[in-house]
Amino acid sequence: MIMKWKVIFDIFDRRIASLMDYYGHRLLRISLAVIFIWFGLLKPLGMSPAAKLVTITVYWFSPDVFVPMLGWWEMAIGVCLLFRRTIRLALLLVFLQMPGTALPLILLPNVCFTHIPFGLTLEGQYIIRILF
Repeated sequence: MIMKWKVIFDIFDRRIASLMDYYGHRLLRISLAVIFIWFGLLKPLGMSPAAKLVTITVYWFSPDVFVPMLGWWEMAIGVCLLFRRTIRLALLLVFLQMPGTALPLILLPNVCFTHIPFGLTLEGQYIIRILF
C-alpha cells in the first residue's frame, strides 16, 4: 500500500516539476514585469511612496523631472520583460538602474539603517528587496 502511494506521489511530483520547468521562467518574467510597470507608473502619477526617498537621494536633479523620468524608465524595463526579444534590453536597463537604487544606502544611511549594517528601516528593507 505504501509503495502504491509512493508511485502516485512520484508521478505527481514529476508532472509538477515538468510544469514548473516549462512555465517557471515565463511566469517569473511576467511577475517582474508587472511589478516594474506598476511601481513605475506610480511615479509619473504622483502616487509613489518612494518619490520622497528618490527626491532626497538625487537632490541635484529637479524632482518634477527626475521622478517621472525614473517611473518611465521602470515601465520601460517592465514592458521589455514582457517580450523575449527585448529581455536583453530590459537587463541592460536594470543594470543601469541598480547603482541608483543602492545610492540611498550610501548617501542616506540615517534614513536606511537603524543600526548599520543589519538594522534596516522600512526604506532600507525596500531597497534591499529591490536589489536582491
